[in-house]
Amino acid sequence: MAVPMSVLEMPDTCRTESGNSWSCAAVYDWTHNEGLAHAAGWLIGKPISILWLILLALGGRWLLHRMVDRLVRRAQIGVLPEALARGPFAEPEGETAMTRRAIAELGYDIAPLITSAGILGVALGFGAQSLVKDFLSGIFMIFEDQYGVGDTINLGEVAGTVEAVSMRVTRLRDVDGTVWYVRNGEILRVGNQSQNWARSVVDIAVGYKEDVGRVRRILQEVAHDLWEDDTFRDLIIEEPEVWGVQSLGPDSVVVRVTLKTMPQQQWRVSREMRERVKARFDDEGIQMPLPYWRDVQPPR
Repeated sequence: MAVPMSVLEMPDTCRTESGNSWSCAAVYDWTHNEGLAHAAGWLIGKPISILWLILLALGGRWLLHRMVDRLVRRAQIGVLPEALARGPFAEPEGETAMTRRAIAELGYDIAPLITSAGILGVALGFGAQSLVKDFLSGIFMIFEDQYGVGDTINLGEVAGTVEAVSMRVTRLRDVDGTVWYVRNGEILRVGNQSQNWARSVVDIAVGYKEDVGRVRRILQEVAHDLWEDDTFRDLIIEEPEVWGVQSLGPDSVVVRVTLKTMPQQQWRVSREMRERVKARFDDEGIQMPLPYWRDVQPPR
């Protein structure tokens, strides 16, 4: 019969941070195979250690319950004689005042505990509902790539550039520099102005006396020159279009020009387009609309 090895003779594979594995050492003593010894330590030693801890926990729990039951039973009986407790004036079993105050005799008032637990449960329920809603909405927003950091979005009540996206809130900064924190669960719709491409829509108002055909031709030339400009060649995707008369106001005719641009470049292109239209109108002598009351002669 082989003599069990000492701790010093154990292989390194049988020495763990929590101690020396007896099952690993025993298998190694029998087989002298470190692989089998290591496997035995995990398949036999670990489960037995976990089972031992569970048994200890169950035993401690049973002893603790026994102690609590004895204390509660002693507080329930109190100092009343046994005969008086069973007399004609005794309350039904389980309904005595002593039973109702058993926990209180241990130093705990059960009524505030029950009330607090109920209020806390309701509060946690509502809070968890909102929190779960925010997290689920955030997961779907990220999964569907609705928007990301750097995108310009419109949430209805607030619009701006996204600075951070988390599972619970979205942070964006508007044009005034105000930072907005919006819960993901409260976002019902999102308008993203930064995906794929954008469109610059420029409405030009001219007076009723101007030739609309001539105005359209000038706008087309200005837009085409802007498209061929080296500075804006990479910003404007397609040939600009003049859609024509958009609306008729009381004192002006509105002609619409559209330019398809790269994402988030539509505002820059629109500003440049308006500046060039203003300069060209001045050269061509095209008048901008004046208020209607200035064309009406005052009564004499």
